Amino acid sequence: MEYIFTLKYQLADDDRDPDALVGRLGEAGCDDALIGTGLPGRLALEFTREAADAESAVRSALADVRRAVPGARLIEVAPDLVGLTDVAEIVGVSRQNMRKLMLVNAGSFPAPVHEGSASIWHLADVLAWLKARGGYAIAPAMFEVAQVALQVNAAKEGRRLPRSAFEELEALVR
Repeated sequence: MEYIFTLKYQLADDDRDPDALVGRLGEAGCDDALIGTGLPGRLALEFTREAADAESAVRSALADVRRAVPGARLIEVAPDLVGLTDVAEIVGVSRQNMRKLMLVNAGSFPAPVHEGSASIWHLADVLAWLKARGGYAIAPAMFEVAQVALQVNAAKEGRRLPRSAFEELEALVR
């Protein structure tokens, strides 16, 4: 199956030559990615990768990038954090429809990761909720990629905590 996802990286100071990066990434197996180097110190790769499952696709892409650019630090795997407009586009409904669903189903709609004038959710949580409701066209590959992106991003962020703090907080957060 074909999986589409984006890997975003922060580059080391000595690794900012775009032509050299593109060449190394191609040699390492990232020839199925659109490569963006527009922001200084950043690298974004939008992959369209064939694999047996989304986890294999994302893991192999992560490994390929690691081989090509070992000093790069992963910022995020996308799609993961999204607003209602993003979800509406993915599902093929209006933003107003998504907002109405969220408000009418406030008790069961997934809680946002950040709530404010621009709230954001984990795409996997919202797609799972929509899938359970039925009646929405959710591409299986998109759902699978969203789940893997959430897992990778959560694992990456979890490494920032000392194990003792993680265990203490795990008991308090539900």
